[in-house]
Amino acid sequence: MFHSRFSDWPIVTRHQGWPRRLAPADGWRALGEALRADDLDLLGLWGDVECVHAAVLERSGAAPCVLSLPVWDGRVPSLGVFHAPAIRLERALQDLHGIEVTALPDPRPWLDHGHWPTRPARDRDRAQAGFEFLPANGPALHQIPVGPVHAGIIEPGHFRFSAHGEMIVRLEQRLGYTHKGVERLLAGCEVRAGHRLAARTSGDSAVAFAWAYSRAVETALGVQVPARATWLRAVMAELERIANHLGDIGAICNDASFALMHNECGMLREQVLRVVDGCFGHRLMMDCLVPGGVIADLDPAGSGRIGRLLDHIDRRMPELIELYDNTASLQDRTVGTGRLGSELAARFACGGVIGRASGRAFDVRCQLPYAPYDVVMPALTVLQEGDVDARVRVRLAEVSASTALIRRLLAGLPAGRSLLCDLPAPAETRESTALVEGFRGDILAYVRVAPDLRIESCHLRDPSWFQWPVLEAAVEGNIVADFPLCNKSFNCSYSGHDL
Repeated sequence: MFHSRFSDWPIVTRHQGWPRRLAPADGWRALGEALRADDLDLLGLWGDVECVHAAVLERSGAAPCVLSLPVWDGRVPSLGVFHAPAIRLERALQDLHGIEVTALPDPRPWLDHGHWPTRPARDRDRAQAGFEFLPANGPALHQIPVGPVHAGIIEPGHFRFSAHGEMIVRLEQRLGYTHKGVERLLAGCEVRAGHRLAARTSGDSAVAFAWAYSRAVETALGVQVPARATWLRAVMAELERIANHLGDIGAICNDASFALMHNECGMLREQVLRVVDGCFGHRLMMDCLVPGGVIADLDPAGSGRIGRLLDHIDRRMPELIELYDNTASLQDRTVGTGRLGSELAARFACGGVIGRASGRAFDVRCQLPYAPYDVVMPALTVLQEGDVDARVRVRLAEVSASTALIRRLLAGLPAGRSLLCDLPAPAETRESTALVEGFRGDILAYVRVAPDLRIESCHLRDPSWFQWPVLEAAVEGNIVADFPLCNKSFNCSYSGHDL
């Protein structure tokens, strides 16, 4: 068992909730070997001035755990040597904290593009001049650079294709263009105000990020959120999930030149956003969910509006599914395209739709349930095909699952006026790590709170960190013209990834 394997590592008592243990000097290698053997899933990897931290989950179902390695002489050994999903996280670790990761298989800068004024000149020169895309050798290969500026209003990211004719041989991404310095902005921030930055890490997941941040804060401080607030959080999260899934379904079909589905899904999504705005005061529910509870209640009229919205969605979904199923030209584009194998999805611990469409049956609401999902659990749809079609079908199923879940949440919504609890100042520094299921998958939040209720350190990990890399594998062997379709079926976040 994992915990017994590392049970002799000292435990950090100030970390609440999950256990956190300090690794000995040679402990990182033991962790790397366990990751390489596929005994563990890597949930996150981040650092601060004291340690490098790795959040891991045993595949047999044990509770998550945080393992920390003290930083000696500004260096730590690489986990990426053993476990490829750690490589980009370690590249970001070097950029953000200046910690040298020794034996890192790919030491190129990741978030730092050489323009950060606070970096030493030597490091800026390395970031500007040292980035070279990986080569692809072979007869008649050519490269196609795309981005970082794209058509439309999507965020920036560079994609470098190596192709043989129209066939993609290799794709390599370069991201980091939307880096905002979230971790540094949060350091020193008053804990009540931190939710504003957390919610804006990736705006389409405002509720999920704010909930993950708030759960970490609440666990660290040992506070109990009012029951009504907890259930309202889930209502908000499921409405956010529905709106985003509808937008993705339509956009995927639009990239396959089927605009009718795009229009129908777009109208439904707009109706969701208008109802949400009327009930909670913001189309994306920004700043409605805060540490200690929520600041927006739901009156009977609001519940009625949401109920009528759910009725309308439930009437329309069978029609949209039939339209999708019976459009041969659309099926020709989506079935078999951009296939992600189950082994790779499992190795990278891909969450959300991406993982569940490739056989990874993981959803924090089900596997590691938190209130109120420990009482009201969603139906889980898992497919094995791993192609664009499977990712569409999982989204379609999850829309209906979320409408059913919201009905149960509204029916069981606890009475009372208490929506927000006080946050007591801890006698000493406290910290915690939490997971919340967003529409893209599991979002991780780590926070360390000082006695004056200010944040000493905070890390937010978007699901896209483990989804962007496998997109590169999923598009290999597809034609260049199908890349937008594959990319949209993943719908990874640029902003959430770039911190």
